[in-house]
Amino acid sequence: MEVQILRLIEGAKRAEGLTVIIDVFRAFSLECYLYDRGAALIHPVGSIEEARALKAARPEYVLIGERHGKKCDGFDFGNSPSTVPAEAVRGRTVVHTTSAGTQGIINAQRAEEIVTGSLVNAAAVAAYIQERRPGKVSLVCMGNEGVRPAPEDELCAEYIKSILDGTPLPDVQERAFAMKDRGGEHFFDPRNQEVFPEADFWACVQCDKFPFVLRVRRENGLLTSEIIPEK
Repeated sequence: MEVQILRLIEGAKRAEGLTVIIDVFRAFSLECYLYDRGAALIHPVGSIEEARALKAARPEYVLIGERHGKKCDGFDFGNSPSTVPAEAVRGRTVVHTTSAGTQGIINAQRAEEIVTGSLVNAAAVAAYIQERRPGKVSLVCMGNEGVRPAPEDELCAEYIKSILDGTPLPDVQERAFAMKDRGGEHFFDPRNQEVFPEADFWACVQCDKFPFVLRVRRENGLLTSEIIPEK
């Protein structure tokens, strides 16, 4: 199995084989929490306009998304796992757009298969890859807004690759918590709590909290991120 680690939007464009689009803070951590809270389906989209068009056609959909971290105007929720209650998404379809994570999905045109990745389900992603046995794996660290590397995504990719290599990182949880002072500082700034609440940090660094994988499929031009249950 050939495993490559790629980065940012340009990395997503080059990704081949079974591709893992990684966004720890916060897109794909959030999607795991949404499914855990009972969301029926999640449609990742690239643009705010597409999200609004889907909402206009299906008013019952829930709009979740951000630009520069801030909730998009007119959306139901921002990209924040600590602020979306279960009762708001249970049994409902979510439309999700972000500055980094969903952009990676949109740009991974050469991928044979796409799954999303975050620390909260990294071991499950690695196990899924081992089960699929692809010839090539691309781990894409989406970073900050898809243009600047981010340590949390690098750690997630390193952790997944370490499992695939048969030498799992023994200190991944410790290193994840340490990002409080090494990449996660914005979650602890009192001036930023409306946009980056501290609770989001702790939600996103709970390694292997969820035993499931989110796989992306395209049908009739619409992308869907769907849960693959634990076997």
